[in-house]
Amino acid sequence: QHMEDIYMLYLAFGVILGHNYPCYLNFKGGKGIAATAGLILSFHPYFIVMGVVLFFGAFLTTHYVSLGSLLVYAGFMIQMVVCGQMGLFGAMPQSQLYEMYAITAFLTVMAYWKHRQNIVRLIHGNERKTYLFKKKAAEEQTEISGEDK
Repeated sequence: QHMEDIYMLYLAFGVILGHNYPCYLNFKGGKGIAATAGLILSFHPYFIVMGVVLFFGAFLTTHYVSLGSLLVYAGFMIQMVVCGQMGLFGAMPQSQLYEMYAITAFLTVMAYWKHRQNIVRLIHGNERKTYLFKKKAAEEQTEISGEDK
């Protein structure tokens, strides 16, 4: 009866797992965050707004794509629990909600595990920044080199 959301999460789990650990690349590499974006876009319209705000808020202020991606996952997990407890998924039994939370928690842990090197670089300030415009990147590099002198 209310299994569509759980089925979608299981299917997304398979897609994300396949993107994170593709067999044709010897189970290395992948684009699990991109597959997660597809899950969030298709899961519920409420999740899109939070994902966009978290990702672009972090990215536009810090220029770290990895930080934005990790915040999206944390927000997705929190939003899943909050919306589930508020009844967004209808009259779903609590046991099925817990199953959805477990799947989402596993996906979140997997994302943080895959990004553990990025997290270390973020902590040490060595993470590569990404800029939308080359001019802005050049200005920031000039400011950084000017501060070091």
